[in-house]
Amino acid sequence: MQLSNEDQLRLNVLVAQPLQAVRIDESQMCVYVLSEKGDATVQLNPSCKDEKYVRLVRQFLSTHYLGSPGGYPVYLKRWTRMGQARDDSLEKLLLVGEPEAVAAVVHAPGLTNELARRAWWSNATAENARRMLEKESVVNGSMGPELAKFLIEFLPFEEHQKAIIDSVRLVLQPGLISEELRAEIWKRGARKNVYFIGFLQQTPNDLPITVNEHPTWCDVCITLQAEVDEGNKIAKLLCQILSSAGQAFLQTTELVLKKPNDQEAVAAILNAIGEYFGGFGNESPNWRDMVELGNHAELYHQENQEILRLSVLNQSLLPQLKAIFYLSMINETLVDPIFGKTDAIGSVMRKKIEPVITPIVEKIRVLR
Repeated sequence: MQLSNEDQLRLNVLVAQPLQAVRIDESQMCVYVLSEKGDATVQLNPSCKDEKYVRLVRQFLSTHYLGSPGGYPVYLKRWTRMGQARDDSLEKLLLVGEPEAVAAVVHAPGLTNELARRAWWSNATAENARRMLEKESVVNGSMGPELAKFLIEFLPFEEHQKAIIDSVRLVLQPGLISEELRAEIWKRGARKNVYFIGFLQQTPNDLPITVNEHPTWCDVCITLQAEVDEGNKIAKLLCQILSSAGQAFLQTTELVLKKPNDQEAVAAILNAIGEYFGGFGNESPNWRDMVELGNHAELYHQENQEILRLSVLNQSLLPQLKAIFYLSMINETLVDPIFGKTDAIGSVMRKKIEPVITPIVEKIRVLR
């Protein structure tokens, strides 16, 4: 089976020009092209079933641009999403009219702002927008604010918790949205606290709420100033946690831990906790048992020279230092034994993870 003579002629004329991107609308049976001169359209005249004919068109484009007569290898989905597409072929991938080829481009480390513009024209989806906003070149380019605006508008329609978390985290990157819009997104967290997780991941020390600092903050900072100046990371972290910004992080984290909606949200908040408290460089195994983690924290903190020096300066700080050390080892592997046996969500899931969440909340309250 071949393309109709009319389409064969039109497509040959089309590919003889310098194009930037190609998109195929299967419902309208149209080929749209993007060039420096603007958009153009080719109405297809299928000589067989539409699905098969679209495949023939893509094979024609793939043969011309990639030298692959079988069409773009869509079965390489996992490979393309690992960012394995060669940077020197990205422009050509946008010319074959295949959504999976666009996915390969947006996942590629070599994505530029210009290629992002073309890819967005080719296939404007929330997933593609998120992947592109992971690239510094796009965030700092003209496409960054446009993609961020789209993700914010699409947030109410997202069904998956992880997609919501990722979208919020990515649009909060510097320079993408206004302070007013940032505050509006934060307000949505009152109805759906999964929004807060994106803030905790991206701007943990700059949340849009005002919380009083810990009553001992000023005294602790004075006591630990010499240690902070000497580069004691856990001293610096303690001062940060006791500040207004740190207390806001703790308050928001505890709020999310009270009512996570599904397993992806639980994994994300646990990882956010470990990343925040791991700021002093603590390295430890990925724990799967809270009792073993607690035993390790109780013994190992006694060998940490930074903690020992601080406890000598002020013995009353020891419970807070131990809490920081404990929380630095929190991540999603702690719930793997539970989630490996159930796909529960909502209140049923929250009941099952209580043995993990309760000790974490207790440690957080030591610092509040």
